[in-house]
Amino acid sequence: MSMTLDELPAVSECSVSGCSYNDHSHCHAAAVTIAGAVGDAECATFIPLGTRGGLDKVITHVGACQRSECVHNSSLECTAPSVRIGAGSSDDADCLTYSVSS
Repeated sequence: MSMTLDELPAVSECSVSGCSYNDHSHCHAAAVTIAGAVGDAECATFIPLGTRGGLDKVITHVGACQRSECVHNSSLECTAPSVRIGAGSSDDADCLTYSVSS
């Protein structure tokens, strides 16, 4: 499957205030990677530093998803229309759109 940047799902919200890429609930990384383990889809782009990161004007996309068991995953690419990033049960930054296929 070949996709352009415009076809990748956008990060519609990020509520992780302690991330260097977050500015007023908007992620400023060019793209995020979703990683973690089964049952826990963490945002691997999360960096808890005081240094500002990212680009001034950007619509962040999901560049890669390593959670193959997610219903939105097709060949390690996210197919959700958009994703939300926020605090999870065990991590500061999780993909809140993550859902395990049954």
